Amino acid sequence: MQRFNWKLTIKPNIVALRLLGLWPEGNEGYKKDLYAVYAFTFLNLFINCHNFFQAVNIFFVYTDLEALTAIIFVTITDLLASIKVYYFVRNIKQLKALMAALDTQVFQPRRLDEEHTFYYGPKFWRFIYVVYHFPVIPTLTAWTIYPVMDGSVKDYRLPFSAWYPYNSRISPYYEITYGYQVLCIWFSAFAVINTDSMITALMMFIRAQCDILNDSVKNLGSLSSADYNSNLLQCVHHHRTIISFAKDCNKFFDRIVLGQFFTSALALALTMFQLTIVAPLSSEFYSLIFYTGSMTTEIFLYCWFGNEVEIKLRPVSVSVSVLNSTSYSRKKGFKTPKSDITNEEKNIRILLSSGRVFISFNKKTVLKYF
Repeated sequence: MQRFNWKLTIKPNIVALRLLGLWPEGNEGYKKDLYAVYAFTFLNLFINCHNFFQAVNIFFVYTDLEALTAIIFVTITDLLASIKVYYFVRNIKQLKALMAALDTQVFQPRRLDEEHTFYYGPKFWRFIYVVYHFPVIPTLTAWTIYPVMDGSVKDYRLPFSAWYPYNSRISPYYEITYGYQVLCIWFSAFAVINTDSMITALMMFIRAQCDILNDSVKNLGSLSSADYNSNLLQCVHHHRTIISFAKDCNKFFDRIVLGQFFTSALALALTMFQLTIVAPLSSEFYSLIFYTGSMTTEIFLYCWFGNEVEIKLRPVSVSVSVLNSTSYSRKKGFKTPKSDITNEEKNIRILLSSGRVFISFNKKTVLKYF
């Protein structure tokens, strides 16, 4: 049977991360090579430096509530991008290990017709990956051109209020700074899109593995007595491997998700305030509307895919199959001293709480093999 390539399902995401300097080659982290220099330069130049100049400007406008609010809500979003990129780069070895684990035999479909059981997950993820760009690109476009649209470009107004160690209101410094800010916000936005997409892809992989496991357990009843023992132990091993994989995923993105929910709530509140003070139907008004849609979509991704994992790990989808298979094992006279399967419910759930994924077990169904 041909091996299923899990990485191929998220190839556009991996290619984008590679271009952004967030995906070194191989199954390890960054090495002392040209790509590491490329990543260090671009990530600091287009994300961290831009955030620094905006943050410093807060000390110059803190007495103006309107200007302060306008700066803070953008600065918070940019700060979140820095945090995401930092933890993504810091934990890249762990992410590479997770991707390598997907290529192991235990995560491979066992039958030719088994791919239809998890086909929905990768297909839906690719759809969401494309749709995610729809609210983001109009937001970036509005931020890019609104000084031109409202005529403030004549007053040398930049897309974002920031402090620079030179006079950015004279030519050609104004044009250079304008272009720099545009590059920064587009680079930062696509870094956030693709880090978010990778995290949701990990959730999608967990969901797909649950589909494969459920299908394998349901098909135990169609096996002969000779094959039943080995296949049951394979299911037990697969289940434990899924739980271990989910825990490792949690370690990789728990702080990123926590920061996402905290900053998104604060940014949305400040955006609502901004909408009350800007001119209705102005270019800035539309940019705020698009921004609100982008932030809402970002939160939706985590909630949706987290809920998909929770649904797939509910006892209804697993325990019924285990119960049926257990009844079948008794009919077949299956006995193994290393296995003790009681005829009760198995409850496995993954919950999203305060931005952290928790894996909880209520094992009334006892699986023991030494």
